[in-house]
Amino acid sequence: MAIDGITRRPLLAAGFGVLAAPAVAQTLGSRPITIIVPSPAGGGTDFSARLIAEPLGRALGTTVVVENRPGGNDMVGLNAVLQARPDGHTLLMGYCGTMAGRAAIGGLQQIDTLRDFIPICQITDTPQLFVTHPTVPVTNLQEFIAYAKQRPGELVYASAGNGSMHHLGAELLKLRAGIDMLHVPYRGTGETIADLIAGRVQFYMNSPPPLVPLVRDGRLRPLSVSSNERHPALPDIPSAAEQGLPDMALNVWFALFAPRGVPAGIVSLVAAKTNEVLADPAVRRRAFEAGALVAPLPPEAITERLRREIDGWREVARAARISAT
Repeated sequence: MAIDGITRRPLLAAGFGVLAAPAVAQTLGSRPITIIVPSPAGGGTDFSARLIAEPLGRALGTTVVVENRPGGNDMVGLNAVLQARPDGHTLLMGYCGTMAGRAAIGGLQQIDTLRDFIPICQITDTPQLFVTHPTVPVTNLQEFIAYAKQRPGELVYASAGNGSMHHLGAELLKLRAGIDMLHVPYRGTGETIADLIAGRVQFYMNSPPPLVPLVRDGRLRPLSVSSNERHPALPDIPSAAEQGLPDMALNVWFALFAPRGVPAGIVSLVAAKTNEVLADPAVRRRAFEAGALVAPLPPEAITERLRREIDGWREVARAARISAT
């Protein structure tokens, strides 16, 4: 099963050069653009949207605002985008756990992420960070696995709901490591981290931005990153491969999407301008300092990745007996 594996491409990928040409004939005007984040503030989706919002607005000659529309396992936000006028002024910051994970387990009702959304540009692509509460007497992932094996079903791991990357990723870890933990779903990253800090949750995985500040001030203990190599922004944290779990393909990615029906020229224009924003060293540095890795991909590569990951997570869901309810 290959859930990840997209080769990162140069920031000025050839696909974006092709996209820029037909966009000249269409513009968005000066009316504000809204990027809807279908989750509460403070998580990785929110971070990715706010990373690009201001510079993208400058690049497009307008204002880009971020609107958090959480609820219904992201359905509230997804539906808000699909119900908006398809003119490019309402966009979605898509999270792989929703666009691929929840899609894989049938958790999005009638929404088909491959059919209903048009990919514009991938923003970041980053290994997940595995953390625990400091009272758990372990210092790395190997020790945590051994500790969990001695306490089958006793340790709690948190997620942002069925089909999220936290959920599917932890279930994949359970399958690969031969451990058993209790799943407790939450409504968002903020609630999850509050219980994690309070010690009511023993294990959690997420993209680094919401976790890195808590690791740095000692409120959470890092165990591993979900990759074969160490994270370049977190060089002191060992990789999963170093600890006996190679190919834990759990990268978290976020991408900008438009609802179906948006004119191709508008999509091309926004894609070209987003790529310009992601080439800015200041934007890349801000992401890196938060533990996120800027990794733009053109629309066709996002579509292929999405299709492959939906298939891959279906396999995990079957093996772990995960359903949408």
